[in-house]
Amino acid sequence: MPTPTRGFLGRRRERDPRLPPGQYDVGGDWPVLTAEPTPRIAPETWSITVDGLVEQPTTWSWDEAHRLPPSEYRGDIHCVTTWSKLDTRFSGVSVDTLLEAARPTAEAHFVMATSRTGYTANLPLADVTGGKAWLVWDFDGRPLTPEHGGPVRLLVPHLYFWKSAKWVSRLTLLTRDQPGFWEQNGYHDRGDPWRQQRYQGD
Repeated sequence: MPTPTRGFLGRRRERDPRLPPGQYDVGGDWPVLTAEPTPRIAPETWSITVDGLVEQPTTWSWDEAHRLPPSEYRGDIHCVTTWSKLDTRFSGVSVDTLLEAARPTAEAHFVMATSRTGYTANLPLADVTGGKAWLVWDFDGRPLTPEHGGPVRLLVPHLYFWKSAKWVSRLTLLTRDQPGFWEQNGYHDRGDPWRQQRYQGD
């Protein structure tokens, strides 16, 4: 029996080099995955506090946070459930700006992000400084919806997206790492998608 030629088989599709191992491009979709019911938080009632091992614990209201120097992230995000969303655009304020005001002490090496719902995510301080993390309130030029963490979520795009805590309200500086919500349930303490750090032991 004759076999199909290469022309009929078609050319193999090249994998987008922006996709970490095990990830696929979700395209125009943006799946909603949460560990808890979605809260409805009026922006005028939202605030962000930076405390713990800092010289100047500080809280910003919605209006005060919007008066800080704006910052934008353009790039890709990756969920531990294997979808990635490419070419995203978020607007808000750099975490560097908040930490510059609060001034972490020399003993601070980790951060615990806490959401209004009580959800927590732990991060090395090095992963939220140096232009690598933001508090964001706009996505693609529009207010972030509650389902995606609005009015304000943490954005740490170089790590799996569970680290980008929705409805974030507090960043606490710590000396030692402490597991957050998913980390207590077996997820990796850091969550680097390029190293497929999905679960403890990866």
